Amino acid sequence: MLQIINMDTFSISQISQFSGVKPHTIRMWEQRYGALKPNRSEGNTRYYSNAQLRRLLNIVSLKNAGYKLGELGAMPDEKLNELVLEEQEQTTTDQTDEYFVLQLIAAGMSYDELYFEKVFSHCLLRYGMTDAYSRIIYPVMVRLGLMWTSDRMPPVQEHFLSNLLRQKLLTAIDSLPPAEPEADKWLLFLPENEFHELGLLFAHYLIRRSGHQAIYLGANVPLQLLRNAVADTGSDRLLFFLVHNDLPENSRTYLDQLKDSIPDKTIYLSGNRDLISQLKTGKSMIWLKSVEHLEQQLNA
Repeated sequence: MLQIINMDTFSISQISQFSGVKPHTIRMWEQRYGALKPNRSEGNTRYYSNAQLRRLLNIVSLKNAGYKLGELGAMPDEKLNELVLEEQEQTTTDQTDEYFVLQLIAAGMSYDELYFEKVFSHCLLRYGMTDAYSRIIYPVMVRLGLMWTSDRMPPVQEHFLSNLLRQKLLTAIDSLPPAEPEADKWLLFLPENEFHELGLLFAHYLIRRSGHQAIYLGANVPLQLLRNAVADTGSDRLLFFLVHNDLPENSRTYLDQLKDSIPDKTIYLSGNRDLISQLKTGKSMIWLKSVEHLEQQLNA
């Protein structure tokens, strides 16, 4: 588990997670280029402010765009921000995807909704709706641990960014045309005590985009209510996520109860790889290990 000193500071492990730069590389950039100047706890442990995190994300974005670390490390924050804005308008490099991922994270970590909207709008103009979600938003969710996370309480900035992404996903889903009445019907839900919905919402978007019907029940659905919903809707396929860390035996018990309660239906499971790898899903349940795997099932 990553230690949080307070809601506005981050450990080196956390800024490594957000930026995709390994901790030993961050230390080297600090020592060689003066890229960051971390604060120190009483025990001499590094910790970083919001401003330092955003500085690192900007440096990585500009490094990927071809700037030299020696130059970037010497620049003040204002100059880095200025170059990032210029790069956003003209970047055509191979690092474009990573650039937008980093800048959306930077906006979320700084509570900067206006900048988030600007970067997100630029993504839509460059990629279109479908590719923006597959190439940018999904990697952002993975990077922050919002989709396949353990059940630790995330810092408040992650809640803020999660809410912004949730709004965008709901908007994207609402923009899709309704499915044909004869299309396959998917029932989407999270089991009881599961509340991390972003992965399920992204699956909802992909299912609707593929022309299938989707009935979205949301989080914390008791098994009896799920059984009633399947009977009432006549759904062909069920999809749920296991996200938070639980004892494998508890999850195995739930899977057995689910299969016994809803026989003769195709059930798909996704989420926490470490947990699911310890479960026996059997032939009646399909483990979706990636977005591509879900898309294969939708196009089969």
